[in-house]
Amino acid sequence: MAASPPPKLSPADYLALDRASDVRHEYLDGLMVAMSGGTSNHSFLIANVAHEIKLALGSRRCNMSVGDLRLQVTAGESYFYPDVMVLCPQPQYLDDRKDTVTNPTLIVEVLSNSTERWDRVGKFTQYRRLASLKEYVLVAQDEMRIEWYTLRDNGEWVYREAHGPEAHCHLDSLNLSIALAAVYSGIEIVR
Repeated sequence: MAASPPPKLSPADYLALDRASDVRHEYLDGLMVAMSGGTSNHSFLIANVAHEIKLALGSRRCNMSVGDLRLQVTAGESYFYPDVMVLCPQPQYLDDRKDTVTNPTLIVEVLSNSTERWDRVGKFTQYRRLASLKEYVLVAQDEMRIEWYTLRDNGEWVYREAHGPEAHCHLDSLNLSIALAAVYSGIEIVR
């Protein structure tokens, strides 16, 4: 006999459970999934890319989140914890708890072997539903490479890529550039 699928949770039930848990969970189509821990390289890359973006932003009125702030993508259908989010000019919150935002301008995901396909396809499909999102950035761990998608005025997402220590990632949505050498500083590339 085949096992029956787990019961689907309502968005309200998901939020209540996730808010009460010590473990972060993502939510899609009624299913709640615990997030696994990352490697040291994953953590260091998140910190480095966030640091470089923050430096390049200077005194602009933007807020940045690194991994701990929940994102609601579509009216309760999906919730994620992106590695880095930039919200300009100010965050818009789901409710008074101020633990869930709805308006990132830029999202960064650091790729790993276990999540790369989901980050590239599944999450990007979900993230593109955000009216506020203008750029989606993917940071590789196995080589010095950053890929990003920029939303153009005509609604087209344009792909770009930078690789190597001399390269820069030019983020049009924030009008800034970050050096790959700085993002990968101190990172041991493991293939």
